[in-house]
Amino acid sequence: MVALRLGTRASALALWQANRVAQLIRAQPGAPAVELVHIRTEGDARTDVPLWQVGGRAFFTREIDRALVGGHVDLAVHSLKDLATSLEPGLEIVAVLEREDPRDALVAGSFANLSALPPGARVGTSSLRRRAFLQRARGDLELDELRGNVPTRLEKLTQGKYQAIILAVAGLKRLGLEQHVSAHLDPWLFPPAVSQGAIAVCARAGDATTSQWLRALDHGPTQVATAAERALLRKLEGGCQVPLGALATLEHERLTLTATVCSLDGRRSLSARGTQAVTRSGASAQAIALGEQVAQELLDKGASHIIAEQRAPAQVEEP
Repeated sequence: MVALRLGTRASALALWQANRVAQLIRAQPGAPAVELVHIRTEGDARTDVPLWQVGGRAFFTREIDRALVGGHVDLAVHSLKDLATSLEPGLEIVAVLEREDPRDALVAGSFANLSALPPGARVGTSSLRRRAFLQRARGDLELDELRGNVPTRLEKLTQGKYQAIILAVAGLKRLGLEQHVSAHLDPWLFPPAVSQGAIAVCARAGDATTSQWLRALDHGPTQVATAAERALLRKLEGGCQVPLGALATLEHERLTLTATVCSLDGRRSLSARGTQAVTRSGASAQAIALGEQVAQELLDKGASHIIAEQRAPAQVEEP
């Protein structure tokens, strides 16, 4: 049986995700071997400037997806939050793995929480979303650019370059680094990126040979929740990136989605919340409808004015 070629970035977190998918495929009876193919992306190469100052999007996925379209690999594994809401033509998301903790974490050494940081404390983050919500929570903080993989960022904190940094809880847990978390940030006050904590597995549309090994990896509740979040983002984007945090949860066949748009100075924010009963046969369509409904509520409240201000800088959530 021909081995499946899995395209992935070579960072520690990306390799953890890729190896997890490979492990789940190999565990299936009669499954083929899985070979990892390391692919360098623009996001890996552009370390000279903050990515939010660079036009475009899909910095951490584009080269991998094009290798998939071109037949150089058979499947691709991504952090779902890195995937654009419109995929490369000819590709589809076949599976979304069960979501890890979607929250952001404050990593701040001896400081127990965000309010404990001294006035003017230097906080590192590469995300405009995190910058906006940090400004909303603590407008006195000094925010500075932070690039690199998770271990590199932690090392910069240890070296004293920052008094605190903000990282995704999911990445820390997957790398066995959760002990560095000073505080888990409340997702209602500090909402995560769309689909944060979820892993997507993509294949070429119509590639039944590959997809048969991926469908068993799909986690229904995660797929439904992230479908609502991505539908929300798709409707709000309007060709630009959005200073947005959102989180959907599915409990007892009822889907709840909360989202907040925040200006970069933290002075203006708008929130919306919606719920939707979901059925097994119509869950995906119902999730998308909820995402679009909550997005429209934000637009009706005036979110387009906040979004319009962000058309020059593009938000990039670095893994």
